[in-house]
Amino acid sequence: MDVRKIVVVVEDVDIARTALQWTLHNLLRYGDIISLLHIFSITRSNKKLRLLRLKGFQLALSFQEICNNFINTKTEIVVTQGDQDGGKIGAMVREIGATTLVAGLHDHSFLYR
Repeated sequence: MDVRKIVVVVEDVDIARTALQWTLHNLLRYGDIISLLHIFSITRSNKKLRLLRLKGFQLALSFQEICNNFINTKTEIVVTQGDQDGGKIGAMVREIGATTLVAGLHDHSFLYR
């Protein structure tokens, strides 16, 4: 069985957590890797950049805790800076080599743009 990489977009909304839960229950197979991807907005301030990166990592860790409730779940966390239109997400999915992208759809989702 081939190992698949599944990217789950990490956002601070309930629907993103629901999307992760759905992934764990419906897509995940033994040996698959879940990449928790958080993209934070571009800023020029180094202080704000560090704060956004830290908050993104903390949020991704809370998603990792959900994954830890499933036996043999392998996760990785990717927190990076990018645009608000989803282009960075596509680039990261290609870079990670993922076979699947899961994103929770909500009112302010990049998918509506």
